[in-house]
Amino acid sequence: MSVLHLVGRVVVDDEHEVGEAWVEGGRITYTRPAGEPAATVRGVVLPGLVDVHCHVGLAAGGATDRATARAQALADRDSGVLAIRDAGSPLDTSWVADEPDLPRLVRAGHHLARPKRYLRSYARELDDPDELPVAVAQEAARGDGWVKLVGDWIDRELVSGGDLRPLWSARQLADAIAAAHAAGARVTAHTFATETLDDLLAAGIDCLEHATGADATQVEAIAAAGIPVTATLLQVAQFGAIADAGTRFPAFAARMRQMHARRYQQVRDLHDAGAPILVGTDAGGTIAHGRIADEAAELVAAGLPAAEVVAAASWRARQWLGVPGLSEGASADFVAYDVDPRVDIRALAAPAAVVLRGVRVR
Repeated sequence: MSVLHLVGRVVVDDEHEVGEAWVEGGRITYTRPAGEPAATVRGVVLPGLVDVHCHVGLAAGGATDRATARAQALADRDSGVLAIRDAGSPLDTSWVADEPDLPRLVRAGHHLARPKRYLRSYARELDDPDELPVAVAQEAARGDGWVKLVGDWIDRELVSGGDLRPLWSARQLADAIAAAHAAGARVTAHTFATETLDDLLAAGIDCLEHATGADATQVEAIAAAGIPVTATLLQVAQFGAIADAGTRFPAFAARMRQMHARRYQQVRDLHDAGAPILVGTDAGGTIAHGRIADEAAELVAAGLPAAEVVAAASWRARQWLGVPGLSEGASADFVAYDVDPRVDIRALAAPAAVVLRGVRVR
């Protein structure tokens, strides 16, 4: 059985870092095995990165074929992302679990939305919004412990000329999230609008995607409840272009421009208040896969410390998702760097080695 020797700085978590480790039988060990290693990996070794907002099997027009979904997952893997929380996909990607060369995928099933209130061909659309709790239970059974709600989207039929508006009532959200929790699943929600957040928070939402509309009071409530927020700054960077394309709806366009202009301040406010900030690219749809380094760099540009961003993209995300890191006996899923990305976030873009299930894939 071949042995791989890790030498340099092996980061386990916030409190543990060692000078060497080994991979034997595809698993991490901190006890020197018998015999000489077949190969050595040197550098700063981190538990495999995690993209917590990613859409494998989704393209701009909706579901992809399996070959395209596989290529998306490989692009993520080669960037150092070895675990993905898929935040909604119209494609059944359960087969990914049987592909040993692909990242570990924690699925959320389909997005849940209402007709004409989200991007075409992306979501499972409910004609009757009161069916949301039943649909949530069904998606919880199909996924891997997560359900994805579309909390708000543009309503083009508003008398005001179209603007962001919640899709669900407070009661529907409360019943739906209770149904998910009863099924042992957690719920995350896409939300841009200020108006959506109070009901989501009251209903017991487990995570927020984007949260670009959170006002000061809501920021404090999110932080007090310890609800993680996936900032998706690569996606929010597109808000200006989305506004330009939506000039038929001036209220919507103005709001999107305002959220785009203060995107960095919004993330700083959430971070400074104590809300956990997660790292997710929102890849799929209009954003290419494999851009975890770009998302991390955006968070640092917003003012978050590089060390915090790296922790959020690696061992902390794994702990939160329940995916093992580099503990004794865990699967050897790790990324090595010549330069410590906790010091220089640009290093995330240049992994020296990527090892998945004990096999070097890059």
